[in-house]
Amino acid sequence: MVKNKLYSQLLCVFIYTLAFYISFILLPESATSIWLKITIWHLYATLLIYIGSVLLKNSSLYDPFWSVAPIPIVVYLAFFYQNSISLKVLVLVPIIFWALRLTRNWLISWQGFEHEDFRYIDLKNTNKIKAEFNNLFGIHLFPTLIVNLGLYPLLYVLTNNISVNSLLIFASFFTFSAVVLETIADEQMRTFRVNPDNKGKTMKYKLWKYSRHPNYLGEILFWYGIYLMGLSSGLMPIWTIICPTAMLALFVFASCPMMDERSLKNRSDYEDYMKKTSQLLLLPPKT
Repeated sequence: MVKNKLYSQLLCVFIYTLAFYISFILLPESATSIWLKITIWHLYATLLIYIGSVLLKNSSLYDPFWSVAPIPIVVYLAFFYQNSISLKVLVLVPIIFWALRLTRNWLISWQGFEHEDFRYIDLKNTNKIKAEFNNLFGIHLFPTLIVNLGLYPLLYVLTNNISVNSLLIFASFFTFSAVVLETIADEQMRTFRVNPDNKGKTMKYKLWKYSRHPNYLGEILFWYGIYLMGLSSGLMPIWTIICPTAMLALFVFASCPMMDERSLKNRSDYEDYMKKTSQLLLLPPKT
């Protein structure tokens, strides 16, 4: 198992490195807009990862893309333009912390290519044409576009040579705190699961007493934190509120319901827990 896991992770690193490099080489010179160039790179890399997942017959190859792909994008924006060191630190630190946290989760939980995320299996559990459509668009391209949209507010704070202000400081602290919330929730769940006495039981203690998905709440708040960073530039248009709101919709209408449905099937006490406990917000349980 350990050997297979290590081999899978090394293969994943190789495929990602190759995908990022080839995607960068293929960028069209006609793409003069910085964000258009980033979006094309993002999509090219996703398509190459998709090809890899088809060849390996496992869509979980895409899993770390959510946290890995934003790093070169953010670093490129931060260092391609002239910004103060303090501004770069305020923007980069919470985002890198977020990426490390998610990637660490993947390294711990992913068992290798012999395992595939149950959500991907469900999406592909249909006829061949629809399964491949879901694989390409639902599992790969759609999440990439949502992440790309979520990162868009950074364009305003990293490319306009703005000064550090109180809103940016608050946004950086807010974003960092959101990742702390995710991390604490994950560690609480991990500690619960390693206890064999808890097999088949629902985690309903600590943060999980007040929210069925406190880790997802932290993830959503992280993206709203990025929006606040962009807002600190004073240049961002009103319509950009859709950037973090699209992420909110993804979790409220897709990720949370899918996790709830799976838990209802696997845990006899989950239905009662679900009735009493908020989906996302940390609220006192209903009596």
